[in-house]
Amino acid sequence: MPINILMPALSPTMEKGNLAKWLKKEGDKVKSGDVIAEIETDKATMEVEAVDEGTIAKILVPEGTQDVPVNDVIAVMAGDGEDVKAAASAGAGAAPAAKPAEAPKPAAAQAAPAAAPAPAAAPVPKPAAAPAAPQAAAPAAQANGHARVFSSPLARRLAKEAGIDLGRITGTGPHGRVIARDVDDAKSGKGLKAPAAAPAAAGPSIAPSMSDKQILALFEPGSYEVVPHDGMRRTIAQRLTASVQNVPHFYLTIDCDIGKLLAAREEINAAAPKDKEKKPLYKISVNDFVIKAMAVALQKIPNCNVSWTEGGMLKHKHSDVGVAVAMPGGLITPIIRKAETKTLSTISNEMKDFAARARARKLKPEEYQGGTTAVSNLGMYGINHFTAVINPPHASILAVGTSEERPVVRGGKIEIANMMSVTLSCDHRAIDGALGAELIGAFKQLIENPVMMMV
Repeated sequence: MPINILMPALSPTMEKGNLAKWLKKEGDKVKSGDVIAEIETDKATMEVEAVDEGTIAKILVPEGTQDVPVNDVIAVMAGDGEDVKAAASAGAGAAPAAKPAEAPKPAAAQAAPAAAPAPAAAPVPKPAAAPAAPQAAAPAAQANGHARVFSSPLARRLAKEAGIDLGRITGTGPHGRVIARDVDDAKSGKGLKAPAAAPAAAGPSIAPSMSDKQILALFEPGSYEVVPHDGMRRTIAQRLTASVQNVPHFYLTIDCDIGKLLAAREEINAAAPKDKEKKPLYKISVNDFVIKAMAVALQKIPNCNVSWTEGGMLKHKHSDVGVAVAMPGGLITPIIRKAETKTLSTISNEMKDFAARARARKLKPEEYQGGTTAVSNLGMYGINHFTAVINPPHASILAVGTSEERPVVRGGKIEIANMMSVTLSCDHRAIDGALGAELIGAFKQLIENPVMMMV
């Protein structure tokens, strides 16, 4: 009996993946454990191993195919002693595979905004399809949920494309019906009513974003190129939009004197042991000190080492620090687990390994999912101050600026010091202002006196 090879679930939340490459072709024999394909998720490229022995009889999903649902049949294998042609014929009758994704066409770009993002660990939903234009026999549209607005189907479609609330348009058709001419007038500001006051009990609403068609209409055809979003960019957009909309951020900025840190870093690197090729076994960076200081600070202020859930607060025992790493098409945050227990050299070498594999999309899901906080450092780009968006389930993220010589006043005298500005973003549901101030204060004390990280 033919053996179906299915699209594997490479993480608990994965629903779809891209079949990047086949490493075996039809007619090849495989053994259990052989790598047969490479699958791309939104964050990484992972190898798929065969679990049975046999011969690849039929490949149903060609390489380069995107958004293949988990558990879909991607190939059929003939078992030992089984007729390969018969297995291939049986595979040909399987459900059709997903088609490779096509670039959006500007003329037909009418996709509606994506559905509201799911919680942080949820899989990425696909944008909802744009609803069809109402038919002539469709009932009259509702205007913002308060009263019926009588309008023609064409007027409803034109109003939607223009982003105008039908309830604000003065109708000049029979019995006050809104017609196409009224929508055209409304575009120029004619016949528009004042916005209705929101009910007192109503919560704040989020203004709808512009549709693809509205955006494309602002630019001359041929003056741009449409680059389709990949899975990573969609995930980043949806998760961080959800974070800004659902997580009440507040920000705390403080300046740190890192003169002692720079001296310690120079001394540690100078004393680093060498390998056989006379290369140092490690090279500590300022960011390694930042990771360690943040991890130890969370241990000193344990009420900040938390994650918010509706059912209760998760208080974490260890400081698992995610570190933002830029990569083609986006970023990823590999996690230094139990960072408070690790030496600076261990943190440094782990980060070098993570950064290299992240840029090659070779990280495993368990290496970038979870964590209790994160660090984002743009100092190497000369940025001296910025704020970062919290990545749930974290309750905080530290934005680190560049170190630079600045004049400071000490004992009534102006001196030059190596200063670094850091900004802590906090989830106000989990961390109150005073508690956040304690955390960034503990970080400042550690980063200014790095010997205290070792105690």
